[in-house]
Amino acid sequence: MEIILANPRGFCAGVIRAIKTVRLTLEKCGAPVYVLHEIVHNRHVIHELQEQGAIFVEYLSDIPTGAVTIFSAHGVSRAVEEQAAELGLRTIDATCPLVASVHRMAEKYHKEGYDVVIIGHHDHPEVEGTAGRIDGHVHLISTVEEVKTLQVNGPTRIAYVTQTTLSQDDIAEVLQALEKQFPDIKGPISNICYATQNRQNAVKDLAGKTDLLFVVGSKNSSNSNRLKEVGTRQGIDCYLIDDAGDIDPAWLEGIRRVGVTAGASAPERLVDGVIHWLQDYGATTFREMAGKKEKVRFEPAELDEQSN
Repeated sequence: MEIILANPRGFCAGVIRAIKTVRLTLEKCGAPVYVLHEIVHNRHVIHELQEQGAIFVEYLSDIPTGAVTIFSAHGVSRAVEEQAAELGLRTIDATCPLVASVHRMAEKYHKEGYDVVIIGHHDHPEVEGTAGRIDGHVHLISTVEEVKTLQVNGPTRIAYVTQTTLSQDDIAEVLQALEKQFPDIKGPISNICYATQNRQNAVKDLAGKTDLLFVVGSKNSSNSNRLKEVGTRQGIDCYLIDDAGDIDPAWLEGIRRVGVTAGASAPERLVDGVIHWLQDYGATTFREMAGKKEKVRFEPAELDEQSN
């Protein structure tokens, strides 16, 4: 059996920035440091940061007054920022810069008088954060059926942005339906994160060379789920696994070539664990695909000295 490793895979620049922000804050301020929601969607990362002194909470009201508080990479609404200030929290905004750019775009459209449509998954923290940057009503759609029932103030004054962790395939039909129903709609060429797209393209390349694909990533990771969906659309069996412990040997019966990739919030050591498991199982050859080199780097976020 042969193992073929996707490239690129794993941590993106935004995830590296968010994790580094938590670690550097713990070094500078000492434990505990509070994080609103999971800093990134990976249970292994969360557990490691908890061991170092990070405390993850779902509500700002669970954080003591004056405590250092980090907003996750997915971004937050204005209301959350205002509540944090009212509670006297010392805040650090670890929102991915690419997500922050979507925030600014949505705010710009709204200020120019457009009805703003967000293409994304309901209840996803990134979408909630983007919607919460606008003082007024926004439209959240994820299906063609929702486009058909969309009510706007004026059909010529409508604009859209998208959740960054979707795939181009996810939004293609929805966007086509929007453009058909509202020919004057404005929007970006793409809001899809460069890293998300690169990993999806790598899966498409990998799928044609393998009989089965493992996507390493947590079940609540949007971009990891999209990788699985991309592989499935290519006609191969795909499994989303947290780590090697999730592998069922029955999946490998009759398999000659196994592909391995990882979502943008999955550490490389988990990929190494899957490879070692497959080698112990009997894989005899291993190779890594050539892939697009990613050069984007972000500096860690810092404490907002104006917060109290």
